[in-house]
Amino acid sequence: ESDIIGHLFCLVNATIKHRDKKVNGTAVNMKILFDISHPAHVHFFKNAINRLKADKHEVAVTSRHKEIATDLLDELAIEHTPLSRLNKGGLFNLGKELIQRDIALFRFVGKFKPDIMAAIGGVSIAHVGKVKRIPSLVFYDTENAKLQNAITYPFAACVLVPDCYQAWLPKHRFVRYKGYHELAYLHPNHFSASKSVATDNGLDANKDNFFLRLVSWQANHDVGEAGWSPDLSEKLVKYLAAKGNVIISSEAPLPDSLKSYAYSGNVAAVHHLMSFCRLVVGESATMASEAAVLGVPALYIANTGRGYTDEQEKKYQLVFNVKKLDYQLVTSAIDQALKKTTAAYKTIGDKLINENIDVSNFIVDSLLTYPQVLNQYHAKKAS
Repeated sequence: ESDIIGHLFCLVNATIKHRDKKVNGTAVNMKILFDISHPAHVHFFKNAINRLKADKHEVAVTSRHKEIATDLLDELAIEHTPLSRLNKGGLFNLGKELIQRDIALFRFVGKFKPDIMAAIGGVSIAHVGKVKRIPSLVFYDTENAKLQNAITYPFAACVLVPDCYQAWLPKHRFVRYKGYHELAYLHPNHFSASKSVATDNGLDANKDNFFLRLVSWQANHDVGEAGWSPDLSEKLVKYLAAKGNVIISSEAPLPDSLKSYAYSGNVAAVHHLMSFCRLVVGESATMASEAAVLGVPALYIANTGRGYTDEQEKKYQLVFNVKKLDYQLVTSAIDQALKKTTAAYKTIGDKLINENIDVSNFIVDSLLTYPQVLNQYHAKKAS
């Protein structure tokens, strides 16, 4: 019975037309909406947005006041409309913001009338898309966002995840691909690191450089979790400062004792800086994965893991997952990571690139060919 229901759902999705915007199977002059609520989402979609605009599709971007997300959109000259603002953490405040955002997006969609919508996480586009009968493509890679996924996946037209994704997916309404989110913007087709840019933004060319990333733990998938203690942060900074130059990027305000290490460079230049670091250490799975695809070793230190950082450790030895917030375990992992040379890691990074896809191209193709991308994936699986 569940199989029959699943197939019927696919059939319904397949009948949703892109408002007669296809000629001989090729999408032309589509109206596409991207909903962006986090800085990483800006990077994930920016190349797809620019390509679609260049190909004369009409693109709208809705945003969220969260840390540097809107600043980054402004810096990249991507026009956007903020719909909500991050409040203090907690389930109640997140729920309140979600309702506000759903209502604001519903109104925006009513005016823009997109043919298709895309987002990472995609709670609001899934809800609004279901009501408005507009396909919503949800890209995601975070398994532990159980509550968020539970209120998103049942309403999404299609969920698109990396092959290494380890959690449940809506039957017959998902697509897997060989890659990582970070290959949408750090693939060599889209990014080339500049040492001069890195130096202008905090790199010390005469020392080993260590990049630390601290997060605020206020995202939807962070409910019920907490990060490093101030004591652990200060001890790790002291340990790494004895080995070289330390730069800290933090969502939350830093204590006075660490403010001198704060990253003060250009927001859009951070990946140039990371590319020339000896090691990336932090609470951010995204930045650990960014380091990996750049061929830089990373420590991801958090109580919960991710399918992609697990794969990047097992398959490429570019990420070291430390799932207990213990100083001795962390320093031991740092020492282990530093045993290989920078050149050795770059060689492994090249292997990672060669074995995975340009995810930005996949985003564009998925948007322009839906529902074919969904139907073809499951037809291939069945054959």
